[in-house]
Amino acid sequence: MSSYETMPYHLETERLILRPWKESDAAEFSALLSERGDGETYTVERGRKGIAGLLAATETTGIALLPVQRREEGDFIGYCGLIIGRSALEEPEIAYELFRHAHGRGYATEAAGAVLDAAAATGRKRLWSTVGSWNTPSLRVLEKLGFERDRVSMEGTKEVVWLTRSLP
Repeated sequence: MSSYETMPYHLETERLILRPWKESDAAEFSALLSERGDGETYTVERGRKGIAGLLAATETTGIALLPVQRREEGDFIGYCGLIIGRSALEEPEIAYELFRHAHGRGYATEAAGAVLDAAAATGRKRLWSTVGSWNTPSLRVLEKLGFERDRVSMEGTKEVVWLTRSLP
């Protein structure tokens, strides 16, 4: 464990609730990952294993990737939170992914804003994000949240944009 405070695992915004994972999220989590179209097969069992891995990581790191559900509808629309990813526990990455039907409504910006506040509450001073250069909507979300481009790298044939944001 680190010298940072544990991230809050239940966050609420005007329209969204971010909460801990439940095994019952496995089917929707798998459906979300399957929507990527990356040729991978995401079964419910694979979703369960993914959730178990996320919960174990949270236990050891004190940061979390959380399911996002709409407050009024109560439906699972994606996830948002902090991960180690390509970064480090001291300066984790913010990550988010939403079902396509939830795109373009400001949900990613709203959820990520709540996660920024939660990250600041842990005592961290900076966050990272890495995004494929083709993902213009995600880059727009990060720019709205005050992230600035740090550099661009190549991962195989794909260009990855690295962004940072200082925390108050």
